[in-house]
Amino acid sequence: MSQGVRPARLVEVGGKDVTVRIATAECTISMTSEAVAALVAGTPKGDPLEAAKVAGLMAAKRTPDLLPFCHPIALTGASVVLEPDSAAGVIRVEATVKATDRTGVEMEALTAAAVAALSLYDTAKAFDRSAEIGGLHLVHKSGGKSGDYQRPTETL
Repeated sequence: MSQGVRPARLVEVGGKDVTVRIATAECTISMTSEAVAALVAGTPKGDPLEAAKVAGLMAAKRTPDLLPFCHPIALTGASVVLEPDSAAGVIRVEATVKATDRTGVEMEALTAAAVAALSLYDTAKAFDRSAEIGGLHLVHKSGGKSGDYQRPTETL
């Protein structure tokens, strides 16, 4: 093993306080106005917006299976909100995840938002193969030793 390289491991969190942890993440998926309208209207497969919400919720629960340094956390709640804007050709995806645990839920919120957007892309590609997912970021988090975080408001 090279000097300075540490083996992969889960960080010990057993000594941390159990606190309420909340995190919100968001991203957007951009596509043609017509593609957004088609997703909002629904497809022969069903409602892609509802499918994306379910995919995001499932992803939040499965985050430790996808990311090797994430601890399994007993989530106490999660939500995925989609805000389609057909005129702008964009759907905003927001995921909020809650737990009462020893470690945060930021990665669960980020994963939920990303997978919800991927689910939307899966349907949107039938209408617009140039659809693009972007801007994935943490909006807010609370709880734990590091305290609260609020992403600064961007000024134009």
